[in-house]
Amino acid sequence: MAAATTDRPTAPASHVLVVPYPAQGHMIPLLDLAGLLASRGGLRLTVVVTAATVPLLAPLQAAHRDTVRELVLPFPSHPAFPAGVESAKGLPPTLFGALIVAFAGLRGPLGDWVRARSDGPDRVVAVLSDFFCGWTQPLAAELGVPRIAFSPSAVYGTAVLHSLFRRMPRLGDDESLVPFPDVPGAPSYPWRQLSLLYRTLKEGDEVSEGVKRNFLWNLESSAFVSNTFRRLEERYIGAPLADLGFRRVRAVGPLAPDADAAANRGGETAVAAADLCAWLDAFAEDGSVVYISFGSMAVLHRPHAAALADALEQTGVPFVWAAGPTVALPEGFEERAAAAGGRGRVIRGWAPQVAALRHRAVGWFVTHCGWNSVLEACAAGVAMLAWPMTADQFVNARLLVDEVGAAVAVSWGGLQTAPAAEEVARVLDDAVCKGKGGGRWVHVAARAKELAEEAAAAVSEGGASRRELDELVRELCELGNESTPRE
Repeated sequence: MAAATTDRPTAPASHVLVVPYPAQGHMIPLLDLAGLLASRGGLRLTVVVTAATVPLLAPLQAAHRDTVRELVLPFPSHPAFPAGVESAKGLPPTLFGALIVAFAGLRGPLGDWVRARSDGPDRVVAVLSDFFCGWTQPLAAELGVPRIAFSPSAVYGTAVLHSLFRRMPRLGDDESLVPFPDVPGAPSYPWRQLSLLYRTLKEGDEVSEGVKRNFLWNLESSAFVSNTFRRLEERYIGAPLADLGFRRVRAVGPLAPDADAAANRGGETAVAAADLCAWLDAFAEDGSVVYISFGSMAVLHRPHAAALADALEQTGVPFVWAAGPTVALPEGFEERAAAAGGRGRVIRGWAPQVAALRHRAVGWFVTHCGWNSVLEACAAGVAMLAWPMTADQFVNARLLVDEVGAAVAVSWGGLQTAPAAEEVARVLDDAVCKGKGGGRWVHVAARAKELAEEAAAAVSEGGASRRELDELVRELCELGNESTPRE
């Protein structure tokens, strides 16, 4: 007679609360990370959204119906923030700090939701949240669970930003240099190139104090997870940084989607991507086309747009310009570009950036150096023409130009000073036109190709980013096991 066996119930999947910040450039990479976590098994994720950000969650839920659910909470009101606005889309930069502080109003209702599930299988074992959601750190501490801070930026840029709020340097004019002594290499930046969130701080102001608290809370988190990869930022990942609270940094990127996934986010399906790629197919020479985009948040000022448009006409460089709906281009520019043998194309709606960058005809990317765009270029092996404007873009541009060698600077003037069209034309000519014949910047294009190989290796089986992701999943699963009652 066979011995009786006892089937032990398997431990429930660890329940992780994911709190994105309501800005597309922050939310999408965190949802990409959530998708990777959900695909590994052993985890269940609840993602906090408001009515305005629910649509961004749809692709993730469609792919992981059994392991990802939404928690829709009303967007909290705040006297410093406009009523009816629920995200950073279309928001003036001067209100970014107010959005951080207003969004922190979710702390109360979210805490109530978690506490109501503290004794059952839905018990939250960890909080994974954007670094603009620093308020989740004291919430996690109250709940007795670890909070992991997600950075959608470079480790370098994240350290510089937190250094400002940790040390509170004060200088006067725009060109005064601000040093960062605890960042490797001890860099310094002109005051005007620092984050507007910091430059607009006002002592005693409620919003300013709330923004400062946000970043200081991040330094108390259990760890940082960053959308980057080790070979891109070896210098900053290798050792604990004072400006990140000496916390461990897990580099799990690039969290760059494939072209089809990126197209589906844009609201126009893959049709727009296929149309653009068909247009690019007409260019016989690889790397001969320049892709241009300054991101979805900032509107390119008229003098900057005019300088770039004039430079494109002077050089005759083939281009795709994702100008968005509101950028004012010189009169007749779009028509002239389209008429000149179809060498130029201006996109006014959503632009299939990932598909464009991965097309063989595109060899250079004029970019504001927003981190998501940087990583998409790295994954595609496209060299960058760096034209930073604000936020962390100057730090990212310095990393790419001075350290990584995968970019050439177009202008350091930012939003304040537009370069002359002749300066922009010279860079385009040296990089794109002369570069094809082994010119001045051919080594930059070669370095970009190397970065693509390094990025692919990082996320492949056994790669550095893949190992960090697997270790993160293992730690989160263990938290769930620890919370399971033992016999």
